[in-house]
Amino acid sequence: MRSEILTGTTLTAPLPAPLPPALPSPAGAEAFSPESVGLSIVVPVYRGATTVGTLVAALSVLRPLGGIEVVLVNDGSPDNSAEVCRRLAAEATIPLTYVEHARNFGEHNAVMSGLRVARGRYVITMDDDLQNPPEEVLKLYDHARLGNWDVVYTRYAVKEHEGWRNLGSRFANGVADLLLDKPRGLYLSSFRCMSALVVREVSRYAGPYPYVDGLIMQVTQRIDSIEVRHLKRVEGRSNYTLRRLVRLWLNLATNFSLLPVRLATFAGLAMGGLGIIAALFVIAEALTGETPSGWASTMTVTLLLSAVQFLILGVLGEYVGRAFLSANGTPQGVVRDVVRARPAPGHGRDRDGDHDRDTDR
Repeated sequence: MRSEILTGTTLTAPLPAPLPPALPSPAGAEAFSPESVGLSIVVPVYRGATTVGTLVAALSVLRPLGGIEVVLVNDGSPDNSAEVCRRLAAEATIPLTYVEHARNFGEHNAVMSGLRVARGRYVITMDDDLQNPPEEVLKLYDHARLGNWDVVYTRYAVKEHEGWRNLGSRFANGVADLLLDKPRGLYLSSFRCMSALVVREVSRYAGPYPYVDGLIMQVTQRIDSIEVRHLKRVEGRSNYTLRRLVRLWLNLATNFSLLPVRLATFAGLAMGGLGIIAALFVIAEALTGETPSGWASTMTVTLLLSAVQFLILGVLGEYVGRAFLSANGTPQGVVRDVVRARPAPGHGRDRDGDHDRDTDR
């Protein structure tokens, strides 16, 4: 088996736009422009040292049409995931690429780094926690390939996340229904399959706050979904905290929609209308000789108006701050190393009986 190590790539952010110009490829990536494989599996790794080996072993026995490769993206994991992933690359029996971020940038940032090095005609993204059964990969791949779908999402009859996480997912999908141009009721799952066309266009985005599903909706509407199994988590606990979910909602709300600003405008108009009505009541009281209501009502109105003003300023500040960080070159991800392992010919066959080929040329 042969491997190459690429080092020191920084992904920086230009001025924000729906789909900015493509980022430069990682240093030395031009040396790796081999023919594509049928399927790439991109796995962001964070605190996954105890599970990623089992996942790679299960994926290595799959034989999808056209061959398979695995892309592991270590997103600054604080455990020994880096050592485990490097060992997996050294012992790989299928093409495997290991990407190491210099620090933690977030799941969607890690997925973007993985998409940029994936070579598959279709690319599946999945988590490293084994809650998505690896055998469902072929079902998802074949559905996308045979149906000529650009994107296929997965949905679960029973979700085995914690209760608060399920509530958060339902809330995020409800918000996405309002903010994104997506099929109504489509469940947005991180276990998804994308065509090379979608991967190419999505990976052009260079801003520091990627939201993969929002980028997908900007590219295509040829989208379907299938039902798959969802297993209980076998190790540890979810890496998604309430803070991370809030950040995800903010990425969704402020990067792909102007609705929050429009809602702030409507709130201002509504409060202005209430103010006019209140003023008319005060004038009516004065004209009838009655003493206008005292300081309590005045303070109530003042506090209410102040709250709305600060809310509007907060929404505008979020947009301005993100624009500033993008213009300031905040990186989407900093890639420390890229290790590409290409096993020698004869390590596996796809379902048509072809040998896996050494594509490290």
